Amino acid sequence: MRKLYMRVKKLIMLMVLPQLLTLLGCKPKTMYGNNPEAGRYYQINGIKMYVEEYGSGKPLLMIHGNGGDMSAFAENVPYFAKKYRVILADSRAQGKTVDASDSLSFEQMADDFAVLLDTLKVPKAYVIGWSDGGINALLMAMRHPDKVIKLASTGANIWPDSTALDPQGWKQSEKYYNQNKNRAWKTPKAKNDWKIFMLDWTQPNIKLSQLQQIKCPALIIAGDHDVIVDKHTRLIQSNIPGSQLWIVHNSGHGTLIEHARKFNKKVDEFFEK
Repeated sequence: MRKLYMRVKKLIMLMVLPQLLTLLGCKPKTMYGNNPEAGRYYQINGIKMYVEEYGSGKPLLMIHGNGGDMSAFAENVPYFAKKYRVILADSRAQGKTVDASDSLSFEQMADDFAVLLDTLKVPKAYVIGWSDGGINALLMAMRHPDKVIKLASTGANIWPDSTALDPQGWKQSEKYYNQNKNRAWKTPKAKNDWKIFMLDWTQPNIKLSQLQQIKCPALIIAGDHDVIVDKHTRLIQSNIPGSQLWIVHNSGHGTLIEHARKFNKKVDEFFEK
């Protein structure tokens, strides 16, 4: 199952992240997601959510992508922690945050992050979201507008089909779904992996009219050869009032890793403006 699951393009970057960082010569000294000095669990909407915090100052929530964990931000945390209170969280059913339920939704996760901020006594925060985390950032701005100061969303889509995602990758996902839709998963890990796969197969389902309700400043980002179709990224940005668009040249889905230095500076300038 894992081998087929890994073939879905949107997930590859997240699964090979540690190896990629090593190849780029930027393996982090701090093992984000496995730092007992910084990590804590919080009771959030019926689950134990794993959270690590770094730095001090204005609160900044970072939300990772599908099947990943907070280590996705290894090249971003050191920069932002110099002047922000960086809040890293493993999303529901991912990383160290276990969720035994049989279903999952982006709306549910966005609500989790809002409750997390309340639990941490953070009235509102800046938000950076990558991939599925970018979707969560958008949904937080829609469902909990009082919680988001500004957001930067990179590699997000608002519906699940070949007009939003790379058509070839979508066909691979379709093949995997058809091969396994009637399969009875036996282990907790296999059941959870299927649940995570189904999240991106059936969701999100965000209407353009919902995007138009976002009031906070938003920076919409994608690579120029992202797994998110360029036209779809531009559609998202054009429907968020007053938002900005940044298409990162010579970048795939992992804008925040492939061009970390430029990404950090650009997003920071957007937050400070």
